[in-house]
Amino acid sequence: MKTQEFLLLLKENPNKSLVFEYNEGHYVGANYHITEVKNVTIESVDCGARTDHWKETVIQLWESPAEKNKREYMSTFKALGILNKVDKMKPMEKDVEVKFEYSNDNFHTAQLFVNDHMISEDRLVIKLGVEKTDCKAKEVCGVPVLKEAVSEECCAPGGGCC
Repeated sequence: MKTQEFLLLLKENPNKSLVFEYNEGHYVGANYHITEVKNVTIESVDCGARTDHWKETVIQLWESPAEKNKREYMSTFKALGILNKVDKMKPMEKDVEVKFEYSNDNFHTAQLFVNDHMISEDRLVIKLGVEKTDCKAKEVCGVPVLKEAVSEECCAPGGGCC
């Protein structure tokens, strides 16, 4: 999801609870704060000696131990207010990927992608997920590309793979 899409989603869903699902059925606590917004520029060289560059917005979520018993989530209105204030101080790139940085006692620190979202009467749930590391230069490095699915022909009697 692009930063602009996320901001628009907040704007279009005013006064809903903003909830983040960091793993299937596991949610960032209602005691979370937006503690940092990063405009990140990545300049990289992959294992095939190819260069690349891109930008991202990274929003850090932190659960306050002092508010552990809090049950009301931050509203989309409040989150949008925070992000608009940040944007006035350090303008965010709007056409770049937005990620969320998060951890808790049971989940390692990670930058999570937005996989999906769900809107209900009183909630906007942002469904986050991790992206596995990968070799970006498979053809240069001679890494075989694994087939995603096995065809039915292969598993047919006499197909040779079962």
